[in-house]
Amino acid sequence: MKRLILSALACSVLAACNSSDSSSTPTPAPTTAPTAAPETQAKNVIFFLGDGMGIATTTAARIYAVGEDGELTMDTLPESAFIKTYSNDAMVTDSAPSMAAYMTGVKMNNEVISMSPETKAMDPTKDLTSNCGSGNGKPVETILEIAKAQGLSTGVVTTTRVTHATPAATYSHVCHRDAENDIAAQFVPGGAGFNSKLGDGVDVLLGGGRQFFQTVAAGGKRADSRDLIAELKAKGYSYASNKAEFDAIDVSKAKKYIGLFTSSHMSYDLDRDASKEPSLADMTVKAVQTLRQNKKGYFLMVEGGRIDHALHETTARKALQDTVAFDKAIKAAIDEVKKTDPTLKNTLIVFTADHDHTLVLNGYAARTGKTSASSPGVLGLLRNYTDGKIATDADGMPFTIIGFGNGENRAQGDRKNFAALDDNAVFASTYHQEAAIRVSAGGETHGGTNVYLGAIGNNADVFHGVMDNTNVFNLLRQASGI
Repeated sequence: MKRLILSALACSVLAACNSSDSSSTPTPAPTTAPTAAPETQAKNVIFFLGDGMGIATTTAARIYAVGEDGELTMDTLPESAFIKTYSNDAMVTDSAPSMAAYMTGVKMNNEVISMSPETKAMDPTKDLTSNCGSGNGKPVETILEIAKAQGLSTGVVTTTRVTHATPAATYSHVCHRDAENDIAAQFVPGGAGFNSKLGDGVDVLLGGGRQFFQTVAAGGKRADSRDLIAELKAKGYSYASNKAEFDAIDVSKAKKYIGLFTSSHMSYDLDRDASKEPSLADMTVKAVQTLRQNKKGYFLMVEGGRIDHALHETTARKALQDTVAFDKAIKAAIDEVKKTDPTLKNTLIVFTADHDHTLVLNGYAARTGKTSASSPGVLGLLRNYTDGKIATDADGMPFTIIGFGNGENRAQGDRKNFAALDDNAVFASTYHQEAAIRVSAGGETHGGTNVYLGAIGNNADVFHGVMDNTNVFNLLRQASGI
């Protein structure tokens, strides 16, 4: 069915049509301007976000999983683009404004979620009025809210807390990403603080973060005595707290459900107990099976969120494994969608990242092939391509193929005074790769380079070239009519 999209085409090249504040800081023009609306548009959109998944990380994950000459599912998507990720006030963004730019088309300040550009990040421990303090910015409409207004089904799937920055940017509006109690309250239909733009509520929510839905007495972090899980059940939501309960959800009967499988973030895929926590692919498939029952269509956001956390830790093995799990979720989604939409004529699938990290591949390494139980592969020591011997640095000491621009593991003093690294040590899942600049534990930073976007399905070819992250919002709307 042909559907006109007026609002997306009416947006100025400032990509800030959702903000009604004419005094707001202007959003820079996207590199690629939206073109005319296509003849036919996708009814369904699945937007995948690999948190922190820079190009070096996806390259390392490819070598880790299938070797240098192999292909991940991400590598096979036919359309591609490169995305600028800077925020309204920073060269290097955090997840909140970058994901919000994808979801709203508006640049905003670091730590701010789905608010107008002038909004200042507020300390969430303060007593704030309407989350933000008096007169501090305005909410800007998200693509999920627009989809709900059009009668589409909606879903949010993540391996982080469901109140974390990336998922929160789809359905909530706060002046600081750490206001997770407020974010959770905005999800609950009819409750105090509910985001009324969500209509009768988001249909599917899966991930971690139970603590922000439960009272302190119940082991959570809510000081307002509200049991949000009970409130959601009263509104007709089914609820799963583990893999068995998740598997028991009948998608033909449960039209709305929430799964909160851990108190905080879900486990790294390398550590995940499959009997307790579903995989990202499991959650994605069930969400698709549920949402596609709406003949009007759906919008689904899927985040591989723990890629970012492992990179902050500089535990590369965990980061690469979570990247592969994210890739498997993309493949599972494509396979599931094709069961009812074989040529993807009704569906657009896009993946990208919100920002980069400082992971690098040192050279000149001999090819390693994929990682196995007997070979660390790209996670191992660097061996010269010329003779296969272990390379050494200026101190005569071995080093790994993967390193970081900054991180917690940096030798203090002459490296000859430390035990030499070996493949067994650096292949451990808990090994922190060495860094050029030493920072506090877990404090490795984001990077500011462009990230990759891939697309497949109806109107995937609208994505090409180099563009600002705000323009992805316009193109999603143009391609789908949302």
